[in-house]
Amino acid sequence: MSDHKNHNGQEPEAVPTPRQKRGTDTGTLGKAVSLLELIAFAEKPMRFTDVVDACGQPRGTVHRQLSHLVAEGLVDHAADQTYAVGLRLLQLAAKAWSGNDLRSVAGPHLSALQQATQESVHLAVLNGNQVTYLDKMEGQHTLRMHSQVGKTSPVYCTGVGKAALSLLPVEELTRLAAELEYHRFTDNTIVTAEALVADVEAIFQNGYGFDLQEHELGIHCVAAPVRAPGRNFRAAISVTGPAYRVDIAQLRRWAPLLRQTADNISADLACRLSPVAGN
Repeated sequence: MSDHKNHNGQEPEAVPTPRQKRGTDTGTLGKAVSLLELIAFAEKPMRFTDVVDACGQPRGTVHRQLSHLVAEGLVDHAADQTYAVGLRLLQLAAKAWSGNDLRSVAGPHLSALQQATQESVHLAVLNGNQVTYLDKMEGQHTLRMHSQVGKTSPVYCTGVGKAALSLLPVEELTRLAAELEYHRFTDNTIVTAEALVADVEAIFQNGYGFDLQEHELGIHCVAAPVRAPGRNFRAAISVTGPAYRVDIAQLRRWAPLLRQTADNISADLACRLSPVAGN
């Protein structure tokens, strides 16, 4: 397999994954952040006992940390005794979204890609063993898909996930693939580390790859990595459409345009890093 260092021969700095962070967050702040993440990503509102059972921390510590989070407005304690993300956290998140370099740089390019294909386009970043969607522009016909801005999806069965993985050094890719827990969403879902590494290697070689009903039945997409040397993220973009309208031949026809769009985003990001940028 090829060395998956970036094309300047340097290995980009990786964003710490949730798994990595939980192993080292033993201090007060780390415990509070763990509780905040637990509440934010819960499928339904959690009561105090739910939080204690899920986090494994002593009841007294959990009560103290939750009290601090509520006092700071990062968590709300509702009348039914459940906890939810607080308004202050939402305000901070909104500020982060509005100032996100990648999202703002990619926006015009994604818009042009959506206009050219008339299908939905996505921008996502690698986040541990998942990808988080930073932007989505709906196609001519709205699709019922899992993807929404801010949501996460598995890396091993999504086009943007596998494309983002192609930016990892080969050793890191191999380790991550071996540690993943694979769930078969459809008959086409990749469920072994060997198959994932082979697919990602093909994306690294070709500059693009596919999701052919691997995560959701009836959904096809073509995806390409966005190379950003010196940045602490690994990103990808995709064009997605219904399988009955967008077959593999169409995806292949879009691949050069998608690859060019990803390269244009990378070039604009490089300009943002230039010493003369803004002059």
